[in-house]
Amino acid sequence: MRRFLIALQFLTILPIPSPKRCEADDLGRSTAWFPLVGLCSGGLLLLADLALTPLFPRHLTDALLVALLAFITGGLHLDGLADVFDGLAARGSRERFLAIMKDSQIGAIGAVALILLLLLKYAALLAVPIYLKRATLLLFPVLARFTQVLVMTNAKAARSDGLGVCFLSGITGTQFSLAAACTIPLCWLLGHSAGIAALCLTAVWGYGSKQYFTRRLGGISGDIVGFSSEIAELLTLLAITATTTLLTRYL
Repeated sequence: MRRFLIALQFLTILPIPSPKRCEADDLGRSTAWFPLVGLCSGGLLLLADLALTPLFPRHLTDALLVALLAFITGGLHLDGLADVFDGLAARGSRERFLAIMKDSQIGAIGAVALILLLLLKYAALLAVPIYLKRATLLLFPVLARFTQVLVMTNAKAARSDGLGVCFLSGITGTQFSLAAACTIPLCWLLGHSAGIAALCLTAVWGYGSKQYFTRRLGGISGDIVGFSSEIAELLTLLAITATTTLLTRYL
């Protein structure tokens, strides 16, 4: 429970009481709880959807849900997404890429990427079939947090400072196994075939992004984890809609 609270404190801005003790490897060990923290975030989205649906049309409700998720996370992962796109746009050396990601200011490319991602996430959520919407609200934050665990497992740190180092020093295959044992059943229970398709797509994305940045930068950073997570949310929404469409059309 202590490490679950640590994960909840790190991934959300919810007013959670601080654990009475925190050991050196607790950040890395807390990653086993990341999918459950995603489920808690999804639960808040579900409650908000129940409250907003009687008041507003779906397109406005879905826009508010996207904004609420950004608020729940404190924009932490969105900041990582913008920083990574700024680094990719610079097309410089490894050192330049890392320096740009460390800069607290967001560049033009990062701002455009941020806007486009939020628009695409909103459109993708709006496209989810209505009968799958509430299950999807629970599932897509879960898969995004599982992607974070996948990206960090057995990864090297791109630089010697930052929170990423603290997580990577404590995470082991055990945390990944526990996170997977939580995520895979949830994908089937909440999304059935569409959930499993989304799991497969986000797993390929997470592994591929880890391999790319390991070759490009020699490892990963906290910004890269956040970037991978945000894209995984979008991919989950797209996979659920696409799979449902194909099953409806051909079966």
